[in-house]
Amino acid sequence: MAATGYGYYRVVIFLCMFTGYSLYFFNRKTFSFVMPSVMEEIELDKDDLGMITSSQTMAYAISKFISGVLSDQISARWLFSIGLFLVGGINIAFSWSSTVSMFSLLWFINGLGQGCGWPPCGKVLRKWYEPSQFGTWWSVLSCSMNLAGSLGPLMVTVLLQYYDWRTILAMSGVFCAAFSFVCLIFVKNEPKDVGLPSIEAAAKKGAKGANNKSTLSEFLLSPFLWVLSLGYLVVFGVKTAATDWGQLFLMQEKGQTALMGSTYMSALEVGGFVGSLSAGFISDRAVARKGLSTHGNPRHGLLILMMAGMYVSMYLFRVTITPEIPEEAPLWVQVIHPVSVLLGVSEKEIWILFLGAMFGFSSYGPIALYGVIASESAPSNFCGTSHAVVALMANVGAFMAGLPFSTIAKQHSWNMAFWVAEVIMGITTIAFFLVRNMRTKMGQITEKMD
Repeated sequence: MAATGYGYYRVVIFLCMFTGYSLYFFNRKTFSFVMPSVMEEIELDKDDLGMITSSQTMAYAISKFISGVLSDQISARWLFSIGLFLVGGINIAFSWSSTVSMFSLLWFINGLGQGCGWPPCGKVLRKWYEPSQFGTWWSVLSCSMNLAGSLGPLMVTVLLQYYDWRTILAMSGVFCAAFSFVCLIFVKNEPKDVGLPSIEAAAKKGAKGANNKSTLSEFLLSPFLWVLSLGYLVVFGVKTAATDWGQLFLMQEKGQTALMGSTYMSALEVGGFVGSLSAGFISDRAVARKGLSTHGNPRHGLLILMMAGMYVSMYLFRVTITPEIPEEAPLWVQVIHPVSVLLGVSEKEIWILFLGAMFGFSSYGPIALYGVIASESAPSNFCGTSHAVVALMANVGAFMAGLPFSTIAKQHSWNMAFWVAEVIMGITTIAFFLVRNMRTKMGQITEKMD
């Protein structure tokens, strides 16, 4: 009977959190999805767009830290639901606004609400799933972002044919706010809330020994913590630049349609979905085969390979896609031509979709791996702090992908901005390859372990 109880509540709670976090992410990106339509109605330059997106990113970084602390002090169910309601309400208010200052303020508040999403999810998952299942369900839940990111642009593009952008944001906000009440009713913080035995208690009882512990100064002075942080900053910043500005780059400088831009974004998210799940599964096999040691990490090989994939896909995206059709067909056109004839779709469209999926696969994989490596390399008493530090640096990268990135595009071009991101990505990949065998165990190492 207890097993039946666990099964029922796990399904209901997971579906609520999966749907809820999909709505979180969709309503985080609604401005990016409708950006071309907003620019047709309201005069916005690249600095204005960068200010709006960066204000949200900055607030999200602050809020995620605070929410991580709050989720240990108050009900995760209430925190998740309140954040979802706030995000929905802000999207409705955004649809009533028309000035850059109000857009930036509202999107800043949206970012504050967004930070209430993931920390409660992590806490509820840990309470409801055994340690051997936790990582798997964490990966699956994180794919809610890919689902929202892939379906979102297509849904918005279709809806824009019938409604204006204000109506779409208002409808999205209403649905988001309404679903927050569903989450409040059906999400349960832990099994004890419904009369079931605690899973954590059983896990602790079965555990033998304890991981090494270190002081805060020993942990913060670990070089690998900051190598990871800088790597994650670059990867997340480049990924954010591609998702926030890739559609405009295709439309404004590559001569592509709005539908093609939206389809590229969807392909990127579909590739990210596969990349995120693949990275966890493949790297877990590497760890099982080699084990973890004080120097190097079995996950590094896949991490470096995927970072190199980010660089290659960005280079091909920037160089091979052109507004005009070359007189002499390049190699990629000749290779894709049979598929193009079979599907009845142009070679250029297939190529753009392929590059989008390739970049998504290569970028979402490292994003998953950085969080895992940061947690497993840290002392047992600083696992959460380790993930928080690298996640904060990732948000710094996302902030730099806003106003600083759009400023380069304004002063030069989108092509130049993406070239800068491409070069930084290449340098970071080479640097990480060179230090792949450095000491990865953070904090103090016992003599026996050393």
